[in-house]
Amino acid sequence: MIRFENISVKYTLKSKQEVEAVRGVTLEIGEGEIFGIVGTSGAGKSTLLRTINLLQRPTDGRILIGGNDITHLRGESLRQLRLTTGMIFQHFNLIHNKTVFDNIAFAMRSAGKSKSEIERRVPEVLELVGLLDKAKSYPSNLSGGQKQRVGIARSIANDPQILLCDEPTSALDMETTQSILDLLKEINNRLKITTVIISHEMDVIKKICDKVAVMSKGEVVETGDVFRIFAVPEHPFTKQLVNSTLDLELPRKLNENRTKRLFKLVYRGERAEEPVISETVRKFPVDMNILHGKIEYIAEQPIGVLILNLEGAKESVDSAVSYLKTRVAEVEELHA
Repeated sequence: MIRFENISVKYTLKSKQEVEAVRGVTLEIGEGEIFGIVGTSGAGKSTLLRTINLLQRPTDGRILIGGNDITHLRGESLRQLRLTTGMIFQHFNLIHNKTVFDNIAFAMRSAGKSKSEIERRVPEVLELVGLLDKAKSYPSNLSGGQKQRVGIARSIANDPQILLCDEPTSALDMETTQSILDLLKEINNRLKITTVIISHEMDVIKKICDKVAVMSKGEVVETGDVFRIFAVPEHPFTKQLVNSTLDLELPRKLNENRTKRLFKLVYRGERAEEPVISETVRKFPVDMNILHGKIEYIAEQPIGVLILNLEGAKESVDSAVSYLKTRVAEVEELHA
């Protein structure tokens, strides 16, 4: 659906220093996917996103949508491209002196839609985002989550093929973030819109995306299915991002107690649901104390992390650990 071929974007600052915000990105996004682009601030992810609708023109390379090269479109051809591409912004970008209805109608009117089309379509999209009763309200009377729902309704009012989401939840609290992600997932399922979402938060990516590209210093350092990226990250930067999401911090007193043997176990896939701990205790004369842990589902597949204290004779503990290594993805001794 969307293909980047060796895309680079360079800026020249007022100091005449040249900055390469995006460097040699080659990437493919499938039709109907929810595709995430993740990285820290300054990684180039927003710049890359804006090349899809040519709000930012690439310096080098080309972009294909549906097999068509859109890199050098201008005039009416560019306008038509942007009509098929909806965009959701971090800070909503609503017109404050217009009602919710008129904010959406304005986007449709700009696209050349008739009054009858607007009268029919605006209530449809407001109902889809759960705000039909807010049609006559003004943005100042809405919560942050409601404002973003208006932004989403506006972005899909013209039936786009592609939906670009620029940090759509970074201005929202945790509960509201989840409801917005659920809504974007529902829209993707119902309307089959190819959705590209950028975020600096791995938690957002793992909750909604099918695939993800990890960006660092303008480059895509790793890409793949979301579960694989979380389960077996390869690039050091990806590992750092994943660990910040999955790792568990122990209280300082446990970390400083060097008399206890502590182990971190990582489970992936179906084995995260197997009774590995109880089997180990039955097989070996050890005491096992679970100090911390969690199992979460990413793309409907489980990943689990446990912190354990194993006690018993050294030989028994070592045998138990050897057995655990055959049953789980990773076993790491935190300290002896």
